Amino acid sequence: MNAQPEPETDLLRADRDGIAWLTLNRPAARNALSLSLMAALDAELARIAEDASVAVVVLAGAGPAFCAGHDLRELRARPDRAAYQEVFDLCSRLMLRIIRLPKPVIARVHGVATAAGCQLVATCDLAVAATSARFATPGVNIGLFCSTPMVALSRAVGRKAAMEMLLTGELIDAARAREIGLVNQVVADDALDAAVTTLAARIAAKSPLTLAIGKEAFYAQAEQGLDAAYRFAAETMTRNMLARDAEEGIDAFLHRRTPVWTGT
Repeated sequence: MNAQPEPETDLLRADRDGIAWLTLNRPAARNALSLSLMAALDAELARIAEDASVAVVVLAGAGPAFCAGHDLRELRARPDRAAYQEVFDLCSRLMLRIIRLPKPVIARVHGVATAAGCQLVATCDLAVAATSARFATPGVNIGLFCSTPMVALSRAVGRKAAMEMLLTGELIDAARAREIGLVNQVVADDALDAAVTTLAARIAAKSPLTLAIGKEAFYAQAEQGLDAAYRFAAETMTRNMLARDAEEGIDAFLHRRTPVWTGT
């Protein structure tokens, strides 16, 4: 059997109603994260950060899977320290790009999300999964502990659940992923796009400035001690209250009308 050709474009983008849909487009490789795909996704997210027309990002996968992790064939083709470091440094930069993007990112998950693919799900702000979706950090099965996926996974779910996934490498189903907090919703496969669109639209209707302030504050305070987190949150709330959108939102609520956001 001849191998299926790779598509010309590793990453697809389609914008609708303030939502940017980014689709990993290596279906024959289960959307494995090659260097070129990671670079394309990192660059597109950088552009979206400056794009005022985008309020929410949806990350999806083409073909039968969301993402099967790193491209192992590519890794074995360049078996030296510099090549390995390049891959994992770029992966880490990409994950931080998602966290620091001033717009919410939703993972639309179908099929498998394994290793760095599971890391992508854990890194996104929200995740909606099809009933048939499966998740794993299976590096331990091939002698390669999922250390970089561990960073995102251990911050998204409880330690015991994270360690079980990391130490066994076994697949968990969508229901279990929701139970441990890896995903927000599980829906029928044929309802996945509708559920993601509904969630994204609800968020996109909010003030873009407020979303940016809130996302930045959420991740910043999570890495601080309790006293520092409250000081930071109080400063953030004060800054947010001084924004035009906060004034508009409060006035609209008090006068029972729909707010008009300006993003300022």
